[in-house]
Amino acid sequence: MFQRDFTATDPGRKYMGDITYLPLAGGEFLYLATVLDCFRRKVVGWSIADHMRTGLVADALRMAATTRGRLDGAEFHSAHGAQYGSRAFAGLCDQLGVTRSMGAVGTSADNAACESFHASLKRETLQGAHDYGDSDTCRRTVFAWLTRYNTRRRHSANGHLSPDEYEHRHHTTELTLAA
Repeated sequence: MFQRDFTATDPGRKYMGDITYLPLAGGEFLYLATVLDCFRRKVVGWSIADHMRTGLVADALRMAATTRGRLDGAEFHSAHGAQYGSRAFAGLCDQLGVTRSMGAVGTSADNAACESFHASLKRETLQGAHDYGDSDTCRRTVFAWLTRYNTRRRHSANGHLSPDEYEHRHHTTELTLAA
């Protein structure tokens, strides 16, 4: 299993996921579940809802399967939340051919990469504000940030390329080497 190793030599082999809360005006919340490819932290699945039931994380994993075309043979690491440990989520992972891995209870370091990703999202979208305002504004803001994150946000770990560009160059290199 992961053993806090969130690296991967190729896309589509190792994924990680978590849930974060998105504060709204009036003390309400939306919840965001994300699935990141460990290869270069690309967001391949996500879901926003007004609940933290299993359906939230299942929708994010289904989106990852659609985005990647398949998840068969991949590993998926998550926090030790009830949603990820549920029978329904285990069944979905089995159906998609995904091996599950969970961090220890109460140990945020076991899912530090996802925690860091969510912290960046909130820091860059809230920009010091206490909440996103209403639900629609929150959804639009988070969607725009996730899109920008994959397509334009540069990372030092990716040689200052976006996750999409880094992955594209990886595939191009593989095709060149195979030819």
